[in-house]
Amino acid sequence: MSCFTGLSAFPITPASPDGQVDTAALRALIAPLAAAGVDSIGLLGSTGTYAYLSRAERRRALDAALDAAGGRVPVIVGIGALRTDEAVALAQDARAAGAAAGLLAAVSYTPLTDEEVFEHFCAVATGSGLPICIYDNPGTTHFRFTPSLVGRLAQVPGLRALKSPAPDPDTVAGHLDALRRAVPAEFRLGTSGDWNAAEALLAGGEAWYSVAAGLFPEACLAILRAAQAGEAARARGLNARMGPLWDLFREFSSLRVMYAAAGHLGLCRADPPRPILPLPEPVRRRVAEVVDRLALA
Repeated sequence: MSCFTGLSAFPITPASPDGQVDTAALRALIAPLAAAGVDSIGLLGSTGTYAYLSRAERRRALDAALDAAGGRVPVIVGIGALRTDEAVALAQDARAAGAAAGLLAAVSYTPLTDEEVFEHFCAVATGSGLPICIYDNPGTTHFRFTPSLVGRLAQVPGLRALKSPAPDPDTVAGHLDALRRAVPAEFRLGTSGDWNAAEALLAGGEAWYSVAAGLFPEACLAILRAAQAGEAARARGLNARMGPLWDLFREFSSLRVMYAAAGHLGLCRADPPRPILPLPEPVRRRVAEVVDRLALA
């Protein structure tokens, strides 16, 4: 089965204030994901704070994650960078280390045109030989991939899949249909945005790139399996049960909430990289209450 289908779990990347990855803590986060049977591990995504780590630290994180996964679960690793040559080098590092694929966002300070993004992705794919998932994350990159651009990129060897934010339930089917009509049959379409994932899966999404699964894989796998079996009512019910967590994600960002949840569970004591601040104590208590009430520990 492709590493671009099923449930991809995205953990945080514990690191010191000066950006040194805590590889022991990262292994402790990765091992339960592999044991739970997720379909892939999404290392160094946005929740994994890839943009805040040096190339050397990103390689250390990848080596630790691959070791913790033990070959049981493919690892998809973030390879986004401001410069094309840096992204190529990160993709080459990932391939050399043994990652299954790369996750490439259109990272830029200056807003990019479609043609600039197309050339960037072509250069990284052809320059590395690493299978790549296109990472559409307009909330951080301020660039949105249109179906027509995705269709062009899907013709480039090595560009195999798309991770896009799932829209609201009433538009997700149309979103996926427009993308499916633009790409070859073998090109995989997956979504992020945990609170809309159940509807995206029921509408035909082939992968769920999940932040919550980075700490709570069993709960997310239950939603995925119900959707895959066509059990819409069960998938929606399980998703509704996770509503308090989704509410926290929307209000405070999933990244901040996951750091607080990991601390509450005693899995690591790391804070997000500055200038991102940890959640204030009253909000951390809310996170702890939700985690405990949903029996997610």
